[in-house]
Amino acid sequence: MKLLKKLIAVLALAPAMAMANSGSFPLDHAPDRATDMAALQNGAKLFVNYCLNCHSASAMRYNRLKDIGLTDDQIRTNLLFTGEKVGDLMKTTMAAKDAKAWFGAVPPDLSVIARAKASEAGSGADWIYTYLRTYYKDESRPTGWNNMVFPNVGMPHALWELQGVRKVKMSEVKDAHDESKTVHQFDGFEKITAGTMTPLEYDNAVGDLVAYLQWMGEPSQSTRKRLGVWVLLFLATLATLAWRLNASYWKEVK
Repeated sequence: MKLLKKLIAVLALAPAMAMANSGSFPLDHAPDRATDMAALQNGAKLFVNYCLNCHSASAMRYNRLKDIGLTDDQIRTNLLFTGEKVGDLMKTTMAAKDAKAWFGAVPPDLSVIARAKASEAGSGADWIYTYLRTYYKDESRPTGWNNMVFPNVGMPHALWELQGVRKVKMSEVKDAHDESKTVHQFDGFEKITAGTMTPLEYDNAVGDLVAYLQWMGEPSQSTRKRLGVWVLLFLATLATLAWRLNASYWKEVK
């Protein structure tokens, strides 16, 4: 009975949890690069270089990257740096206790992060795409960084060298519900120092990284969708044959 009550409580709170997860900042639509092998390969490279230092992807093996066009030699040469084998799981070398001491919490596993962040506000890919593009400098935070999608985020801006350093611009406006009060309104970002990429190049790089994270959440999704089309065609053909057979059978009865 207690287990049933807990389950009911979780289901009741699920919509509220999804709202809290999505936040109030509008999400940008992530580019669809699910079948772009060059984008997926670049995303894998960015993931290994910038994400795998702190985060794991313990449900993914390096050799699964052959599904996006890489060979064992390419994986070994370009994506393995600390003695892993091509068949190893994609795990970080950072100790959990060190991560908790530095960031306040152990960085989450990213194997299915693109699916976990989906909400009514947008897909998980949309959330990550907007999140990685809305970091700004905030000296009041322990890491020196903050984020518009995830306020008071504990994760520093891992891609700051690519994007550069920015600060947020805010203005005070009257509250739409109570004109006696004022609220802070987001007015964009102001560049402090330039990154190694232009804004367009950075957006494209993030798009590639998000595409890879989305692929990693279900590497067989392209195969599943392709087989799904054939299954539907088969069922449609079978239904047509059954319908004509039924009509032919009952024609003599009538």
